[in-house]
Amino acid sequence: MPRFHVDGPLSPGQTFSLPDAVVRHVHVLRLQTGDVITLFDGAGGEYRAELVDIAKRAALARIDEHSDREAEPPYRVILAQGIAGGDKMDWLIEKAVELGVAGIAPLTAERGVVRLAGERALRRQAHWQALTRAACEQCGRNRVPEVAPPRDLDAWLANLPAAAEGELRLLLSPRADVSFAALPVEAPRGTVTLLIGPEAGFSPAEEQASIDAGFVTLGLGPRVLRTETAGIAVLAALAARWGGW
Repeated sequence: MPRFHVDGPLSPGQTFSLPDAVVRHVHVLRLQTGDVITLFDGAGGEYRAELVDIAKRAALARIDEHSDREAEPPYRVILAQGIAGGDKMDWLIEKAVELGVAGIAPLTAERGVVRLAGERALRRQAHWQALTRAACEQCGRNRVPEVAPPRDLDAWLANLPAAAEGELRLLLSPRADVSFAALPVEAPRGTVTLLIGPEAGFSPAEEQASIDAGFVTLGLGPRVLRTETAGIAVLAALAARWGGW
């Protein structure tokens, strides 16, 4: 059944005018009046809806019922990712959403090749947020992770609140003090923040600033993974360890 994210709030019995982007998908998929679709607004659960009118540039759907089905893992992970160049960041965000990440903080760093500011940063953030919505439509999630505005690592660290009880902050580093096997067997009660550098990694000063902010350096074995591989590998491993599958 085709799934589409729409801005809510939605409610059963409502006849809803679908947004332009969804109308385009309706035409691409060659859906017809009477076809059933799934809508979700990000507030939780999803809605069964029927297409009741389709025009060239508009479509109406009648919302029939709400289901409280969710596909979230039993833990909360924020991915703080050094911005990767080219299409790597797009791919990484899409896959991280599929693996259950709850939020994404794109970061610029001393050794990073990407610099974003002003209107360019806002456009890139909007693009990444659209990717998260599309990934949720595809993978069956009903809660859309938020992509934060791109920020410099130092500014981001300076605005982090003190770690709450049960919170876990992990910094991937080839000079790690902790192996993956040493992580808790049970999922932490608080948020897990996973911090990963750009292609060339964080500088020693940036690593130390992260450690000063409460991050523990985490290693993934003898092989050095690319930045677009590392986060996905950890998210998949955490899902296996903490019951996210």
